[in-house]
Amino acid sequence: MSISYNALSGALAAQAALNTVSQNIANSQTKGYTRQGVLLQAIASDAGVNSPGNGVQIGALLRFSDSYKSQQMWRANSDLGQRSQVQPYLTQLEKVMADKTSSISYGVDNFFKALNAAAVDPTSTPLRQQVITMADSMSQQINSIYNLTSTQLISANQQRSTLLPSLNESLAGIAALNQQIIQVGSAGTNTSALIDQREQLIDKVSSQVAVEVINNPDGSTSVSLKAGQPLVVGDMAATLKFSTVSGAQTLDLTFAGTTFKLDDTKVGGQLGGLGDFIQNTLKPLQVSIAEIAQQMSAKVNAQLNAGQTAPGVPGNNLFVFNPASATGLLAVEPTLKAADLAFSSDGTPGDSGNLQLLIDIKSQPITLTSLGSVLLNDADTQVVGKLAVDSQQNQSQLKTATTIRQQAEDDWKSTSAVNRDEEAINLIEYQNMYQANMKVISVANNLFDATLQMFN
Repeated sequence: MSISYNALSGALAAQAALNTVSQNIANSQTKGYTRQGVLLQAIASDAGVNSPGNGVQIGALLRFSDSYKSQQMWRANSDLGQRSQVQPYLTQLEKVMADKTSSISYGVDNFFKALNAAAVDPTSTPLRQQVITMADSMSQQINSIYNLTSTQLISANQQRSTLLPSLNESLAGIAALNQQIIQVGSAGTNTSALIDQREQLIDKVSSQVAVEVINNPDGSTSVSLKAGQPLVVGDMAATLKFSTVSGAQTLDLTFAGTTFKLDDTKVGGQLGGLGDFIQNTLKPLQVSIAEIAQQMSAKVNAQLNAGQTAPGVPGNNLFVFNPASATGLLAVEPTLKAADLAFSSDGTPGDSGNLQLLIDIKSQPITLTSLGSVLLNDADTQVVGKLAVDSQQNQSQLKTATTIRQQAEDDWKSTSAVNRDEEAINLIEYQNMYQANMKVISVANNLFDATLQMFN
């Protein structure tokens, strides 16, 4: 009977292997599916030295997964999420601010060109009016770009807030799968499909924040932020939310009743990318634009106040700077008329002494928080240049992150993805194994029948 038993165990093992091959082939196009296999083990003999053994058994169902490659894929996904999320904002800002006809520099140049033109005939009403017109045009351009940064700030904050429900849902899903995997695994059932679902959720989370993942002996997975704050431990999941303190948004993580204050510029992924863009690019850019408008308008107004429109009549302000205005930072004084421009230094008609000093303001220094002391004429160029450098660096890092992510995916696929050629070979091999064992059973039956006939 040992011949039949050995063959039967071989046929059953081959059948189990064929089932595994069919599962792999069926899921060859399933995203995130990890291929499986069987571990065949010989059954040791228990009938003395003359028995070769008791056949074969399935030692274990194998899941072809490399935790190192999975970790690399998740890290690459965090970098990719961080860089890809902010590039559209940078590209839009760079395109608008560097445009020849919509930039702040273009508006400033036209304003000072109008002042230079007025120097030909300081008493000319059309030339004076042209100065006011160009001042208004420059104000509108500054306001337009500043409003763009304000719109982007609102959009980026909304986008960050939109990420949190999806992130919290994924974390809760990982925790639930942890519990299910422990329960199913303890009953001796294959958990490969559940682990695949969990790893898909971890991959999604890794694009939103940078994570560290630890696989535990009980089959569960612990997920944390790079800084160590827990996101998932066993069947418990953290929740993240934004709270407003003194008008500023702060990111809070709550786990098991404990709340952690997070630096949202350093959490990585899409959430960290947006936080870093807001704090280190967008807000400093807003400050620079406001500083250009405020200091330039203050210099022009001060110089006009120092001049005279007629003997003993001081000049009036040309600009109104109001950072709290809903319509924009800068505006031309609505009551100002062409005759109110104090181009004269002593009130004498035709004198352009004060006008020359107004023209010289273009070459005077102003102080920007992000750049230090710069000439007014160069301020916008340097701000745009810094923005362009930031954008180009992010584009370069995005390209690198995309390549690394693709390589990480390819490495993961080389171990875990289904290879149809390999499965086709396995299919033939296990089919032949099954048929050979059934042939052995047939031979054993014939031998048994022949033995019975000897006693007839």
